[in-house]
Amino acid sequence: MGKTLVLAFVGLISAGAVVGQMKKQFTVDNQESCSTVDVCLRAKTGNCFIRPGQTSELFTIYSNQNLEEYAHTFSNEVKNAICFVKLALEQEGQKGVSKKISYQVFGGEERISDKFWKVYLTDTKPYSLNLDYGLGNANVDLSGLAIKRLKINTGSADVNVTYASGIENKVEMDTFYVKVDLGSLNVKQLNLSRSKVVIAEVGFGNIFLDFSNRPDHAPSVKGSVGAGNMIILLPEETVPVMVKINESWLCSVKLSKNLRRISENTYANAAYSSNPRNALTFDLDVSMGKIIFKEKTN
Repeated sequence: MGKTLVLAFVGLISAGAVVGQMKKQFTVDNQESCSTVDVCLRAKTGNCFIRPGQTSELFTIYSNQNLEEYAHTFSNEVKNAICFVKLALEQEGQKGVSKKISYQVFGGEERISDKFWKVYLTDTKPYSLNLDYGLGNANVDLSGLAIKRLKINTGSADVNVTYASGIENKVEMDTFYVKVDLGSLNVKQLNLSRSKVVIAEVGFGNIFLDFSNRPDHAPSVKGSVGAGNMIILLPEETVPVMVKINESWLCSVKLSKNLRRISENTYANAAYSSNPRNALTFDLDVSMGKIIFKEKTN
């Protein structure tokens, strides 16, 4: 067994999944005519992993299932130097979203699936990623990849986005967009995304955004919270931060001690008051949910 597969097995064991024999399911080879890769991945159920690959293949998926064991649609075509890859995955015999909601509201015992898909991307081409998860779990490691745009939508899935090796995005990202309905989404080391704009929307779920490391170029952050929770980890107090919050009487907002009111619904730290250039700015709306700002602790 090759080194890549061994590492994949180790990663899967650490995630607590039951490991079966890995089989290659889909592959898109590198093409000279392709300058950018546009990936649309929808996984209704199961466990999905995305990470940098060890080859130049644009898109490769391994699984511990056989193709006939789950429903799927797959297409791949090149138009105007863009390679469009579309894949929809659905694990057979899984509970629907309504059943998932009943478990969350009324409790009960829910079996964790041991089925998974592992997606590998190359660092030799820039990507636009559109990821849509229904139920289950997803782990997205973007270390050292070239992501121009990222969109993640999670229904009831629990999603983790990381830069595990600490290597930043190879290109400047236009937009980092995440949306949570009933699930949870954790984003660590957002500074490594090199995104100009971060957009985060929460319905009834939970989202955690880690801005704790000093960004080279601070993004503009826009967000909304319905009845869920948004936790934001701020960088050290020497980084200028400004926050605007449009809130209602039904919501809860907890600011870190370094943020002070400078005008109506607007707050800033001392670094912003002395030098607002290249500030990390937040423009947030919250109705019935909760927003919490935490400070980085050394």
